[in-house]
Amino acid sequence: MKFQYRLIAFLSLLLFLGCSTDENTTLNPDMEPAPEGMYFPPTDDSSWEDVSLDQLQWDATKVDALNDYLKSKKTKGFMILKNGRVVIEEYYNGHNQNARWTWFSAAKSLTATFVGVAQDEGILDINNKTSDYLGANWSQLTTDQQDLISVKNHLSMTTGLTPHVGDFIPWICTAPVCLEYTAEAGTRWAYHQGAFMLLQEMITKNADMSFQAYCKVKVADKIGMSGNWSNQLGLNIYNSNTRSMARFGLLMQNKGAWGDVRIVSETYFNAMTNTSQNINKAYGYCWWLNGKSDYMSTGTQEVFEGSLVPNAPNDMIAALGANDQKIYVVPSKGLVVVRCGENAGVVALGSSTFDNELWAYINDVIQ
Repeated sequence: MKFQYRLIAFLSLLLFLGCSTDENTTLNPDMEPAPEGMYFPPTDDSSWEDVSLDQLQWDATKVDALNDYLKSKKTKGFMILKNGRVVIEEYYNGHNQNARWTWFSAAKSLTATFVGVAQDEGILDINNKTSDYLGANWSQLTTDQQDLISVKNHLSMTTGLTPHVGDFIPWICTAPVCLEYTAEAGTRWAYHQGAFMLLQEMITKNADMSFQAYCKVKVADKIGMSGNWSNQLGLNIYNSNTRSMARFGLLMQNKGAWGDVRIVSETYFNAMTNTSQNINKAYGYCWWLNGKSDYMSTGTQEVFEGSLVPNAPNDMIAALGANDQKIYVVPSKGLVVVRCGENAGVVALGSSTFDNELWAYINDVIQ
């Protein structure tokens, strides 16, 4: 009888050892393990390393559901990178790898990065007042009111200028006649397109080249982005292919460096991707921040309890644009996720219900 018990115990141990895995063990013993370390694709050709779902031990059986969902939501391009390597790259609804699409307000996060480069070069200081770079009388405000507004207020959406959200022309207008006083700078968070666009004008007026050229030379060329700025309905809009969006996300995952090449200082990067004021905790310098205790949206002064995207990791930062343009960066998981396309169902300038729905599908794959 003792022998039988010992035999059963021994066989149970073998079964346990045979079924157990650890983080370094692949489900298929013949499968090469996932490569370690960060990867950066070449800037001068289209080659890009990939890593398979099996190597990462992700659930490949859930990918069809993810693709079906994305296609049904009018998605054009979608990518997931793991430590810089392509895991998923799909195009839907007539789109392809070379086709360009507009970033809409996801380009705010791109512009904030350019402001950091300009500060690193001594062209701007975000703690200085706006009038130092745009001159006097750039708004309707009194001199005392205007002098309280700094470059940082434009980055954090706390200028106190009347935002005119819902009234398109005044909202995008950068002429002094459109820039009206609502509150003292730093006391009110409001999503203001015109106030944001003045950041680009500050660079144009104070650099030795146009904003478009500055962006290309200082960032885009260094990381292999192939986009361009164009004026659409009075907005300076950035357009690129999906891979260029992913390249920018990868730059952010690596804290503003492309491999060993420092693009924007880590000091500025850290400030840009953390809460920039105490009114909307989920907003940095034109970056949306997940995992905060509450957040504000673009069209109201209401503060909502809870995380911006509950299904997403708490450390996620996001560049979000109208019609659900998304660049998600998740440092803790080594992920960059990009989605471009048409409106996924809910009209929103920043976050929407689509974010949380999409992350439910992503979680099914990566967990």
